[in-house]
Amino acid sequence: MNNQDSSRDAYKPEEIATRLSISRAHVYRLLDRGELKSIKIGRSRRVTNSQLHNFLAVKEQHS
Repeated sequence: MNNQDSSRDAYKPEEIATRLSISRAHVYRLLDRGELKSIKIGRSRRVTNSQLHNFLAVKEQHS
């Protein structure tokens, strides 16, 4: 992620999939299992910048 991207507050699951080079379905599985946290805005889910960084930090610790 570059500096400009990290100034965003929240991302759509599709954007997370693109950023992490994984499928959209995999992002939704991570969300459903609670591995990747999200917030709901109406009927939409968004992953905040801090939630994404926390997810990546946990994955980095386990690798």
